Amino acid sequence: MSADLATIEEASERLEYAARSGVACAPLTDLLAPGDVDSAYQVQRRLTQRRIATGARLVGRKIGLTSAAVQAQVGVDRPDFGALFDDMRYADGQEIPIRRLLQPKAEAEVAFLLARDIDDATDPAVVRAAVALALPAIEVVDSRIENWQIGITDTVADNASSGVFVIGALGTPLSAVEPVDVTMTMRRDGAVVSHGDGRACLGDPLNALAWLAATAIEIGAPLRAGDLVLSGALGPMVPVSAGDVFTADIAPLGTVTARFSGKGDGK
Repeated sequence: MSADLATIEEASERLEYAARSGVACAPLTDLLAPGDVDSAYQVQRRLTQRRIATGARLVGRKIGLTSAAVQAQVGVDRPDFGALFDDMRYADGQEIPIRRLLQPKAEAEVAFLLARDIDDATDPAVVRAAVALALPAIEVVDSRIENWQIGITDTVADNASSGVFVIGALGTPLSAVEPVDVTMTMRRDGAVVSHGDGRACLGDPLNALAWLAATAIEIGAPLRAGDLVLSGALGPMVPVSAGDVFTADIAPLGTVTARFSGKGDGK
């Protein structure tokens, strides 16, 4: 049974207050039933609409829960998705203010920049042809839920646990790379902290894109030319602390760096 509008509003306000105050909130288990994903997406849509109403610009989508291990941990058998806004994006190497994040974790991904609308996701060739470039990316996931005590409804409602993201400066056409074959090594302050490959992301990052494209069509908000898509983690996510510098080498796409401000710097 789906939640009523008053409950959707209460869940939205709880997450909004956590984001605004910088204090993580209790899980949404008292408001949303464990498997009520539809209501969780209603919360996400309400929060997205409010952000847009206050001037944020939608620039794409992110896909989460693309790892079989993470799906098992959260108790689901499918990915989820969230919205990407313009103020979430940082340039390669640009300092990210640590204070805008609550419980950040970094993960390396393949990002896709779309050259065409995707109005039919049934043909993998059509989905592939819609991609202009594949780019190296670091997504900084975050949760407004205290201690990352999340189930599927928590993460979906919380914009798929989105934080910020960094996209590499240079992209690669798909004619020159197969996303399934990319290899990833991520370092924190020079030490290797995560590694993986394209198969860790739903078997192929293009599979994740196709899933998102089909889901976006189903909900009446198809992917459009110019959208950025973060396709999902290539390896384990790693906690972020003030002053950390993460560099992900996603071969053959290149490298991307996420740099975080230090403690007590007022940022």
